Amino acid sequence: MAKKKEECPPGAPLWMTTFSDLVTLLLTFFVLLLSMASMDPVKFVQAKTSIKDSFGWRTTAAPKRYTIPIIPSPPKSEFTPIPRETKMHYYRKIQNDLKMTQLMDQVDAIERDNDSIVLRINDSILFDKGQTTLNPSSYPLLRKIADIVRPLPMSMRIEGHTDDTPVTSPSLSNWDISVARAVAVMRFYNRGEIFSIDRMSAVGYGSSRPVVSNTSEENRAKNRRVDFILRSNRKVNTSNRSQPVIPF
Repeated sequence: MAKKKEECPPGAPLWMTTFSDLVTLLLTFFVLLLSMASMDPVKFVQAKTSIKDSFGWRTTAAPKRYTIPIIPSPPKSEFTPIPRETKMHYYRKIQNDLKMTQLMDQVDAIERDNDSIVLRINDSILFDKGQTTLNPSSYPLLRKIADIVRPLPMSMRIEGHTDDTPVTSPSLSNWDISVARAVAVMRFYNRGEIFSIDRMSAVGYGSSRPVVSNTSEENRAKNRRVDFILRSNRKVNTSNRSQPVIPF
């Protein structure tokens, strides 16, 4: 009697199903790696570590999640931001601005050792002889000086000076004239809102601080002046001065 032929079960063999599952898992694994190639490196390392843990491959500690520090915004400054550099940088910038605005023949820029810069103007440019009221022709010059100093983080002290020639008026002295002229410049800046009032001060010294000896008319003309004393981020200390500073 012939032996009955054994029939195969329908569908794919069992080994093929297992092999297909393995190939599908490998394909999914490599597709996942490819998709993470353009992701955040930190997240990629975390995902790779997680996969290694699943297969039991990890031999080192998983990298710690790192956070991005939040840096607070810097406080707003009342000055136009510029690099905080040395006085020499400011001095060169002022010289360049005076040259660009064609003020070199009217304003002298002087660098002092005590960390200050002086802008010196002869009184004849700002005032008529013996007067304490600004000459209107000086307004453009004063505006240009304010434009140069305003962006810098510097305070400005306006100083009035005279020569030693006695004043004919019995009610005025050289000191009175020097103070009135310094205040007149400060008043001009304040009324026109050209320069911030909290960055200015005014003081008069009369003939007590000459730059040269009063031995000739030419020297006296040099001593009759208005100085703009610029100091970097410092308030003027007037506690030890013999002459009062007059705010306006």
